[in-house]
Order: sequence, then structure tokens, then C-alpha cells
Amino acid sequence: MVVRMAQCTIDVENLDVMVAFWSAALGYEVEQGDDGSAKLWPPGQSSPTAPTVWLQGSGTPKRGKNRLHLDLVADGAPQAEVRRLLSLGARPVDVGQTGTERFTVLADPEGNEFCVLDAPPAR
Repeated sequence: MVVRMAQCTIDVENLDVMVAFWSAALGYEVEQGDDGSAKLWPPGQSSPTAPTVWLQGSGTPKRGKNRLHLDLVADGAPQAEVRRLLSLGARPVDVGQTGTERFTVLADPEGNEFCVLDAPPAR
């Protein structure tokens, strides 16, 4: 028996900013409650096993480098997707890259690092 990733949870300080960024970045639908959190659902035609995103209001800023981060794959050209994410509020981040990587490291508006891969992971 194995487990699969069902949801990614991100602690956020400003829920509205992070909902706007991540829902636009991923194309996910938003379900926002009155508890200071929001659930982002994959679009209707996604695989039933596609993970959801839970934005959990923490009221505190991020501290230090993430110990876990998302690796995202673009539907189209990776560098065009990087430019789109930058226009949504992401920013480039240096975590020690050498310049030969096949990914771009960005951070969301609250500084959570993530990567945009040049190609899907290969076996």
C-alpha cells in the first residue's frame, strides 16, 4: 500500500494576496470560508487525484528558507510561464543556483520558494 499527495498546505499571512496569486498561478478555483483560510480546487476537468491547495491563515510572516517547496511544470513554454508568474507577483530568488539548472527558482508574494521546471521530471 502507498499514499499519494492529496493537498499542499501553505501558511499565509495575507490570505487575500495569496489566494489571488496561487489561484491565478495554478488556474484553481477558490472556496474561501470565514475562518481565515481558503481551499483551492483544480479546474473541473483535472484528474480526480490532482492535489488541492489549502491556504491556512497564520497571521505571521514566513521565516527562513522553505524545507519543502513546489516544483511546477508549465503547460506551455517555461520562460513564458515564469514571466506570467512574475507579473502576478512572484519574484526571482537565489538559493544557490549555479546557472546550469533546468529550472527557475521564484518566490510567491510572501516569500515561499517554488521552482518552475523546464520539463516534467524524467525517470
